Amino acid sequence: MDRDEIETTLKAAFLQCEALFCPLNQQQKEILLEVFFERNSLADGNPLDELTSMQREILLEFILKQERENLAWKSSLLNDWLNDRPSGAVQFIRDRYGLAWLNSIKPIHWQEYLQKLRLTREKLQVGDAIEVSNGLWEWIPADAADSCDWFPCEVIEVNESEDDSPPC
Repeated sequence: MDRDEIETTLKAAFLQCEALFCPLNQQQKEILLEVFFERNSLADGNPLDELTSMQREILLEFILKQERENLAWKSSLLNDWLNDRPSGAVQFIRDRYGLAWLNSIKPIHWQEYLQKLRLTREKLQVGDAIEVSNGLWEWIPADAADSCDWFPCEVIEVNESEDDSPPC
């Protein structure tokens, strides 16, 4: 069923409620329509799944920047489109995906990926600057903690395992 068929079916149900002397007020009807379409669109999956990981990250950065500036990110994009202005790094949305795709994105969609992005950024990545202690390769007595030396380093490789066992 497409959106129009679903809406027609729900309106027929509203008429049946009226026929049974249990009419819904306009607000109740609107809430039911909104909730049904929201859940139905979520069942279709996350539209951000269609993006590459790079495109997703660019879009999330754009959304976060707009939110920090108290701007509605969709409105910013739409204003660019209406005024035929380039949208910078997120121009690919207009070029490849269009208005219907943009309108299908709900806050829950990008918040899901934002959470994943935050978790990814908390992990060490190649190129990260870290400091390591000489306690990693030599024994330092617990009462001589002041003899620890710290060395700036750059992560050159990351190995992840499926279980929690340390690498050998």
